Amino acid sequence: MRDWDRYLAGLTGLVLGANGLAMLFAPLAWYDAVPGVPQTGPFNPHFVRDIGAIYATSALALAWFAWRPRQGWPALAAAAAWLTTHAAIHVYDATCGATPLADLRRDAVGVFLLAAIPLALALLRKPPPSEIEV
Repeated sequence: MRDWDRYLAGLTGLVLGANGLAMLFAPLAWYDAVPGVPQTGPFNPHFVRDIGAIYATSALALAWFAWRPRQGWPALAAAAAWLTTHAAIHVYDATCGATPLADLRRDAVGVFLLAAIPLALALLRKPPPSEIEV
């Protein structure tokens, strides 16, 4: 395992964790601050906290992978699956919306890049089956 992979996973986990904690503990501030979110519908604190919990859990998965790549890889793969599915929903919604290119551009970093990094790590840095500890 290369050290840069672990640093990238840790840094991505910090960003996802900060987002998740903001969603959990300041859902209305998060809702008002993130571009495009108010256009998705009325504020629902329970829904924002639910998604915040998933982001926080994904952050923990990335941190585990950064700390112990062999043991944490299965958690990383699960987090990457959720983040990638979430990104795919954003692509679908953008293609159905009135301003698809603007929507895709708006989500490029906060949704797509933050899904692509864990997905790439999960696909490219999977330990051999004999080294995965579950």
